[in-house]
Amino acid sequence: MSTFKIGMTSVTFRNKTIEEIVEICKKEQVEYIEWGSDVHVKTKDDAKKAKQLCDDAGIKISSYGSYYSVGSNNRDEWTLLCENASIMGAESIRVWLGKKDSEKTSAEEYENILNDCKFLCDEAKEYGIIVSPECHDDTFNNNTDAILRFIKELNRDNFRTYFQSRYFRMEYDLDRIDRTFDFILNMHVSYSDLKREQMFRKKDKNYLDKLLKKMISKNFNGIVILEFTENSSEKAFSEDIKKLKTY
Repeated sequence: MSTFKIGMTSVTFRNKTIEEIVEICKKEQVEYIEWGSDVHVKTKDDAKKAKQLCDDAGIKISSYGSYYSVGSNNRDEWTLLCENASIMGAESIRVWLGKKDSEKTSAEEYENILNDCKFLCDEAKEYGIIVSPECHDDTFNNNTDAILRFIKELNRDNFRTYFQSRYFRMEYDLDRIDRTFDFILNMHVSYSDLKREQMFRKKDKNYLDKLLKKMISKNFNGIVILEFTENSSEKAFSEDIKKLKTY
């Protein structure tokens, strides 16, 4: 029996309106939406609209999917993100932890990322918001050792991390779940016929199944968020959501 909740990112359908996305989620009985800051929720008015439509549809807002790059030190941008997240009642703001793999990040760059993140967490805490970086290549959160070091040196209780498969690296993925589990807020899963192909892949249909069962075995009660679906198709989205609901 699944211990996790199910959501989707609005960026799954960048070409659709806020209203259309809420209708799709209502139809598929999706519990949560992570609203993206790049297309759908840019302003306070957007945030108010998303909140009202979700409330009317009985859908919760899990998070605010920002594209804030930690280390940019853009205080005005961050304040607006916190305000929008607060308006929507989002638990967290998703960020990008720098712009380079941890192995390519210099000591000076690391200190800048760390110090900026301390500020972000401190301001977000005033709004009751958690800061969570995407689990991704080309950021400092590209491997397990790096994020564990960062969490320890950051020392902020409102900082967590997403989990996302590294694709085709099962041993790494399972180890990452084990070693970072206490810090995992949400999990992103994707389907694409490009390099992000993960959701019940043709080459190994059990890949995602193994990861989800691992999370369930550890009683993960966060949100599994469908990030992309094949060809941004509503039909594929419906099929993928139905598969997630079988757990």
